[in-house]
Amino acid sequence: MSGSDATTMRAWQVTGAGEPIDVLRAAEVAVPDPGPGQIRVRVTAAGIGLPDVLMCRGTYPLTPPLPFTPGQEAAGVITAVGAGVERAIGSRVMFVSAFYDGHGSFAEQCLTLAATAFAVPDGLDDAEAAGFWIPHLTAWTGLVERGCIRAGESLAVLGAAGGSGIAAVQLGRALGARVIAVVGDDERAQFCLGLGADVAVKHTDGPLAPALRAATDGRGVDVIYDPVGGAMAEDAVGSLARNGRHLLVGFAAGRWPTIAAHDLVIANTSIVGVFAGGQSQSELDETHRALSRLIADGSLRNAVTDTPTFAELPSALQRLADRRVVGKLVMVP
Repeated sequence: MSGSDATTMRAWQVTGAGEPIDVLRAAEVAVPDPGPGQIRVRVTAAGIGLPDVLMCRGTYPLTPPLPFTPGQEAAGVITAVGAGVERAIGSRVMFVSAFYDGHGSFAEQCLTLAATAFAVPDGLDDAEAAGFWIPHLTAWTGLVERGCIRAGESLAVLGAAGGSGIAAVQLGRALGARVIAVVGDDERAQFCLGLGADVAVKHTDGPLAPALRAATDGRGVDVIYDPVGGAMAEDAVGSLARNGRHLLVGFAAGRWPTIAAHDLVIANTSIVGVFAGGQSQSELDETHRALSRLIADGSLRNAVTDTPTFAELPSALQRLADRRVVGKLVMVP
C-alpha cells in the first residue's frame, strides 16, 4: 500500500456531477475499517462498467453522497474482516464492492459484504475475475432463472459487444442457444463472432425486427436479452416468436422501452424483468457453482480487451462513456 503510512491509500473520488474525465480526482484517503458482516480487500483488479459512468454523472439510483469512490466489481485479497465474519485473511475473492457507501473498488483497498465475495474460480486471472461476477450473475439470472432458455432456442443479445452483452453471448452459447449478436458496426460484429455468436446483426443497417426475423429464417426470436432499452428495444420486440420472452436487463440507452401490451397479447409473448439483486445466499452460492463448472469445462471464458492502470482510470472511464470501447475494461494497479 502506498501513502504516508499504513492508514492511508490512493483512491479515485468523484467530486461533482459530470463526465468522468472532469469529476474524478486522485486522493489520499483513510484505509476503511470493515464493519459487522464486511471484509476489506486489497484490490488487484477492478472492472469498469456503465454504472460507474452514471455515478459520475449523478444519475445512478445508488449514487452515494459526494465525495465518494466509485467502482462496483473487483477481485483481490482479503486484508481484514469485520465482526461476525469467518473468512481467511489472504483469501482470493471476486466481489461487489460497498460502492453505495462510497467505498468502491477504484482504490487500493475497499470494503464489501462478506456475503457478496466469492472464491475466484480456477481458470480466471485477476483481471478476468474482476469483470466476471456482475455481468455473468445477471446473465444467469436472466437467461436461466427468468428467461428459462432451452438448448436450440434462438437468443438475440442487444448491445452484445458491451460488458453485459458479452456475458449473455457466452452463456447463451454455453447453454446451447443459437446466439444472434446485435451490434453497431463491423468491428463489434467480428468481436462477437469471435466470442461464439452464430450470427451478428447491425442495428445501424435498418429496422431491427425484420433483420432478426431474417436471421431466424422468418420464425422469430425466442429470447431477447436487453441491457440497452430505448428505441432499440422497442424495435427488437417485434421480432419475438410465439411464446417469446423479452428480458429487460438495463437501459444503457437512457430509458426503459415503452412496449404496447396489445402487441404482446396478440403475439403471445412476454416482457420479463431481470434483477440480479435480492437473491438469497444459497441462490448466489448455487449460481457461483454453476458458473464455475462452465469455466472449468471450457464453456465460459472472459473477454477483457484492455487493462488500464490506476493512473489511466479517468480516461478509460471516459472512453466507455463515449461508447468507444469494444469488450470489457478492467483497471489493474
